[in-house]
Amino acid sequence: MCGRYVMSKATGDLLSYFDAKEVEGDPPPPSWNVAPTQSVHIVAERLDEGSIERHLLVAHWGLVPSWAKDIKIGKKLINARSELEKPSFRKAAVKRRAILPADGYFEWQSTCWALCRSQP
Repeated sequence: MCGRYVMSKATGDLLSYFDAKEVEGDPPPPSWNVAPTQSVHIVAERLDEGSIERHLLVAHWGLVPSWAKDIKIGKKLINARSELEKPSFRKAAVKRRAILPADGYFEWQSTCWALCRSQP
């Protein structure tokens, strides 16, 4: 996952698209610049009265492992896909899976440095 992403859909659109039952938490507004530690929508499935139901939840972007002494570690642990071998993500990848809806993402690049070095 990148360091920033785009979520421009409204809460109602997400509920409809994912056929989710409800929103739990204070829904964040659409954003073109979602950063780690901000509130984000996630879609999770739960067992409700014998059947599996999808719910739209609000969570903070970042993983806080069960062994962490400070929740600030969550802003450092955002790249689960690339860091799955690390102990921080092992248990969460199996037990706490969810969908993070996104319309797009972007990465910062330092192109000026490369361009400036190649010029006489």
